[in-house]
Formats: sequence, C-alpha cells, structure tokens
Amino acid sequence: MTAVAQRRESATRRGGVSALWAGNPWAVVQRGLIAARSSSWVVVLSGFFEPVFYLASMGIGLGALVGDVQTSQGVEVSYAAFIAPALLAVSAMNGAIYDSTWNVFFKLNYGKLYEGMLSTSLGPLDVALGEILYALMRGLLYACGFLFIMQIAGLTLSWTAILALPAVLLIAFGFASLGMAVTSYMKTFQHMDWINFVMLPMFLFSATFYPITVYPGWVQQIVMALPLWHGVELVRGLTTGVLSADMLWHVLYYVVMIGIGLVFTTKRLRALFLG
Repeated sequence: MTAVAQRRESATRRGGVSALWAGNPWAVVQRGLIAARSSSWVVVLSGFFEPVFYLASMGIGLGALVGDVQTSQGVEVSYAAFIAPALLAVSAMNGAIYDSTWNVFFKLNYGKLYEGMLSTSLGPLDVALGEILYALMRGLLYACGFLFIMQIAGLTLSWTAILALPAVLLIAFGFASLGMAVTSYMKTFQHMDWINFVMLPMFLFSATFYPITVYPGWVQQIVMALPLWHGVELVRGLTTGVLSADMLWHVLYYVVMIGIGLVFTTKRLRALFLG
C-alpha cells in the first residue's frame, strides 16, 4: 500500500472532525522553531527593517515638508505619527505573509513536508493552524520591535497604543490564514509573483502615506475593501487614542478573513493529501 493510500485509509478510519483535527497544531509550530535555528537571521530581520527605513526617510524627510496631517477621525497629528501606525500594520503583514506564502510554497511543492505531517495523527486543520500560528509569531516579532521604535520616537500619542499589539496579532492572523489558502493553489515560482503584484499596490494605496480622502469617491470604495486599509485604520485609531465604534467593523473584517482562510486551507490540504 502506498503512503498516499495509507493516509487516506487512516483519515477514513478516523472520520468526522477527528480526520481534520487532532488538537496538536503546536507540533507544527515547534518544528518551525527548530528549523528556524539554522535559518539566516539577516533574511528574517530584513522584513522588519523595511518599514523602519520608510519611517525614517518619509517621516523625517517628507514630514518636514508636509507638516501635520488630519486622520480619518479628524485629529491633527504630525506626518510621522500619521504613517507610523500604518507601517506598524504593514510590519505585521510582512512577517505573516512571508511565512505563510514563500515558506509554505516550498514545503508544499518541494520539501513535501506536509505529506509526512499528515501521515501522522495530525490532520489538515492542525497543519494549517500550526503554520499560521508560526507565521503569526513572526508578524508579532516585527510589530513589537516597530512599536518599541515608535515609543522611543514619541509617535505613540496615547496609552491605548498598547492595544495595538493584540490588533497587529489579529492583522497577522488574517493575512497568514488567507496567504496560506492562496499559496496552496500555486504550483510554480512564477505564480508566486502574484503575491508581490497584490501586496505592493495595497501597501502604497491603503491610506498608508496619505489620507484616503485624497482619492476620488470610487477609488475610496476600492481602498476600503482592501484588508490592509482596515488594519491601518484600526492601529492608527489605537496609537492616536481616538476610539470609535467603526473599529469593531475592522475587527470583524479580520475575523471573517481568518475564518475564510482556515476553511479554504484545510479543505485544500485535505484534497491534496487525503483526497
């Protein structure tokens, strides 16, 4: 009996929820942490320094020309304080996306690691959630470092900025779950170029560097449909201390995003390896 047939027979015997979930996603996280010991930390840190460089160059250089900027809540803040929370959300997104796309793509199509994982008691949901949690840890690491820099630079304008940490966890979770779901359908490295094709304009146009009100009305509607915009608005409200009921919609957006990502990833892994 082939390995694939054994996995399918095992999944059939378990049946129901137990065929998808063994309750041990931390085994996947632990495997990722052990593998990370041999990774190049220069590559890991590069994702953190990118938004830091943007903050230094644009917050200091361009900020001297722009002056104060009005947030969507109508509060006047310095340009550096305006873009810093947006870059904090970007930092969490970068960390989560890197691990949930490129790393998952290699493990799925070249390393064949998931085949081995699913030949054990682990189910597709364990693997999906484990990989997403590992990606989330990287996003949190980036966010904590960037929030520390914001604090030193005096860009956290309210005590509510501490709530930005659970907010960026939510952002990282959303991007990681959806990123892994999309990656599970990609077969070649050329397909992965679509990740950058989507990420770059979303980074530039999600009210990251200027208020959304500078766009025409129809463009604003497109921007408000993007996940990063919701993250930017959520974190910006927390770091400036302007809380509103609209934040609940941003949170709900990411909760739905997480649910969709987990469902699609689990179904895809089951179809690929447990058929």
